[in-house]
Amino acid sequence: MVKQQLFDKIIRMLNERIASIQGVIKAAIESRDNETKSSVGDKYETGRTLMQQEIEKNRALLNKTERLINELNQINLNTKFEEVKFGSFVETNQGNYFISSALGKIDVEGESCFCISLMSPIGNVLSNKKAGETVSFQNREIKIIQVY
Repeated sequence: MVKQQLFDKIIRMLNERIASIQGVIKAAIESRDNETKSSVGDKYETGRTLMQQEIEKNRALLNKTERLINELNQINLNTKFEEVKFGSFVETNQGNYFISSALGKIDVEGESCFCISLMSPIGNVLSNKKAGETVSFQNREIKIIQVY
């Protein structure tokens, strides 16, 4: 699996997520602002309050997604890694890992990769390990084949 292709797919997915969230926020704002006062008092205010809560929830999600992109943009894909660090790609006998953000399993050209953070349980076990080393995780032996 090519690290650049994986990275590009992740950025595309996050940008699509941002566009979707922005659309939801825009629709919620329009709905809130178009809420007519034909409803009496409390019902009108309750509707507006619920729409505002939805807007705020989606703004928080938008901020989180933008932070993920900023975090990923700190990775220099040309860096050669000797050991598992933030930004490294790790091939093991149990699968591939991209040490970045906790985004889960991503498939690129028929191959799967788990995007994990160093703070995750498996990321913590792999941290600072080198190719050729073996680690134990959940009663499984994981042999690190390559780090790049």
